Amino acid sequence: MGEHALLSASSSHRWLHCTPSARLEEEFENTSSVFAAEGTAAHELSEYKLRQYLGETVKRPVSEFDSDDLDYYTDIYVDYAIELITEIRSNCKDPIILLEQRLDYSCYVDGGFGTGDLVIVADSTLDIVDLKYGKGVAVSAEENPQMKLYALGALALFDSLYDIKTVRMTICQPRLESISTYEITADKLIAWAEGELRPRAKLAINGEGEFLPGGHCRFCRARHTCRARADEYLSLAKYDFKLPALLSEEEISEVLNLADRIATWAADVYAFATDLAIREGKEWHGYKLVEGRSNRRYTNERAVVETVTAAGYTDIYKQSLIGITDMEKLLGKKMFKELLSGLVEKPAGKPTLVQFSDKRQAISLNNTAEADFKEVI
Repeated sequence: MGEHALLSASSSHRWLHCTPSARLEEEFENTSSVFAAEGTAAHELSEYKLRQYLGETVKRPVSEFDSDDLDYYTDIYVDYAIELITEIRSNCKDPIILLEQRLDYSCYVDGGFGTGDLVIVADSTLDIVDLKYGKGVAVSAEENPQMKLYALGALALFDSLYDIKTVRMTICQPRLESISTYEITADKLIAWAEGELRPRAKLAINGEGEFLPGGHCRFCRARHTCRARADEYLSLAKYDFKLPALLSEEEISEVLNLADRIATWAADVYAFATDLAIREGKEWHGYKLVEGRSNRRYTNERAVVETVTAAGYTDIYKQSLIGITDMEKLLGKKMFKELLSGLVEKPAGKPTLVQFSDKRQAISLNNTAEADFKEVI
């Protein structure tokens, strides 16, 4: 496993908000996941492809994740990187191009360093490009602290040699078809580092400051048993389980704002408790381990048919109308439309309340729909 900084760039969104979390995490084992391993494979393959493009003699990496998908999505990132390199070369005779470059930002954050997937220095402009292979949530480059730390590390390497005025930071997420770029002046980046980063990092390295729960808790190793996180969500008990009709609009808004995070927190605690019960035999008051529910299934359907048929039973199949997708394939789209257009409908989906950040378009309901949704209320 590679070396990791206590105040790593990848976890900066968390320790900049919740400064004591970095030291608290040290009490928990730093385990990896299959998703992290897949991301490593994507980075290694991308690096190989780019080094080939740059004329280097390199050996193609091999991993358990090798697949057409891995090849396809890394190509998207590599194609973007090549386009950027080509564009920069058209305006700069001899830019510096670095791949998987260690970037040390310890002049602002004690012991801080990270790895830049692609770093390009051309005259007065510095480009930092980061590949994110995950497909969970699109990550914006705008004011992204991880990218800022990478940029600070690159400035430390080259600012004495080049008069860098502009820093461009790009996050490429090929599996989400997302490419986000943010531009900032070098002066503003350094001002942020001096005014905000340095003092927050000092608190974090000393384990000082206030615990601050939030979306950044998602990947914190202490999230299962963090007292501050529990206190925030348990604070909903102040509503004393009043019926929704007795809550004020402000109270309902507060509950809705926390609902998703409470569900995630509860699932984290449950998974943590279950894991300890299974691995260490930990007993939790009021709970026990039992065999989960499962559905019966045939181990050999052909043998079942032969056995039951030999016993004289023949009515062992149920016939039903094939589904719409299969029917359309059978008839062809044109015939399907001619024969069944009046017999197929797509009902409106059930209204669902989501956060404003959801990309689906808002709908409005008139009063005649009230009866239809009484069950929801």
